[in-house]
Amino acid sequence: MHVLKNISILYTCRMEGNQESLHPVENAAIAWCDGMFEWVGKESELPKKYDTADTIDANGKIVIPGLVDCHTHLCFGGWRPDEFEMRTRGESYLDIAKAGGGILSTVKSTRKASFNELYEKAASLLQKMIRIGITTVECKSGYGLRFQDEIKQLNVYKKLQENFAVEIIPTFLGAHTIPPEFKGNRQGYIDLIIHEMIPYIAAEKLARFCDIFVEESAFTVDEARIILETAKEHGLIPKLHADQLSDGGGAELAAELGAISADHLEKVSDTGLQKMAENNVTAVTLPLASLYTQQPYLNCRRLLNLGVDVAVATDFNPGSAPSFDIHLAMMLTCNHGRLTPSETLKAATIYSAKAIKAEEKTGSIEPGKKADFILLNAPDINFWLYHFGGSKIESVYVKGVKVES
Repeated sequence: MHVLKNISILYTCRMEGNQESLHPVENAAIAWCDGMFEWVGKESELPKKYDTADTIDANGKIVIPGLVDCHTHLCFGGWRPDEFEMRTRGESYLDIAKAGGGILSTVKSTRKASFNELYEKAASLLQKMIRIGITTVECKSGYGLRFQDEIKQLNVYKKLQENFAVEIIPTFLGAHTIPPEFKGNRQGYIDLIIHEMIPYIAAEKLARFCDIFVEESAFTVDEARIILETAKEHGLIPKLHADQLSDGGGAELAAELGAISADHLEKVSDTGLQKMAENNVTAVTLPLASLYTQQPYLNCRRLLNLGVDVAVATDFNPGSAPSFDIHLAMMLTCNHGRLTPSETLKAATIYSAKAIKAEEKTGSIEPGKKADFILLNAPDINFWLYHFGGSKIESVYVKGVKVES
């Protein structure tokens, strides 16, 4: 048994209440055993059974749950720094794609990379993510776009889960864009996805979710419906990249299919949001993508006003969001997404866990959940997110074990 005492403020981030409800406990303590929280509350009320437990002094720090990054593209070959320069010169997404950049550039690099090369790169990045407090990571495929390379990416995630204590949540994103060999034969690639990729991935349990990029430059609503309905038949839960560049009806489709989340949503309609709220679809804001692509940010306040729960994630990928800094994503959610620090912390913990159907085991500090938590050297959450980079992470614990820095 282990106990952490002398916590100035413990932000439990339980699901009850609204987006701003963090359920803080002052002068708190937490106890855990075998990687799971056993007791949470005021230190003065700590049961006597923990008198002999291994005790750690928080030294008056605040404590928050381990952060949940519910949207990443962790496994990929190569990088795309040339596109960063092109965007600073005013070149558009279409200009970059025509010049050989964009998603297909990473597809080429990922296909060329070996399994071991992809694994070593992803493992190195994951270690850095853990050190900044990310203890659960959703990871998408989508840079293979052919059977063997999509499986290669998903097997990287399988090996990461075997070798790391953090939770890895794999998502199949074969419908990211049309690969070059199927140019002019869209239906041929869709058939490959629904008849070969999805059945194999589901049978081998290589993914929990099936995602799709619904956009004029990617897949239509009708194509997405066919792919996601097939995924549901095979036990994969739908997720969508929706309404990022245009209002294409992605939010409405997410609601129709009972998707666990709809992500991006910068161009979403009020109708789409209302339908998401009615069907309990979590919205995932990805402000790092807006930062890097120099596009308008999602106004998350509008989503809350329409009854939609909001999660925040990094969208870490080599093109449109080449950063895994979830703290930066949270600060941008405050400054541009118009959420308060409390609302943003809930977006990065229990609501982010909800967006990957993991809220029963992570995302908050309460008995029966994984003992994932962070000690922060800050007086409170407002100061942490206001003074970006000024508050040091003292310690990160994954399943009750301190991560070595």
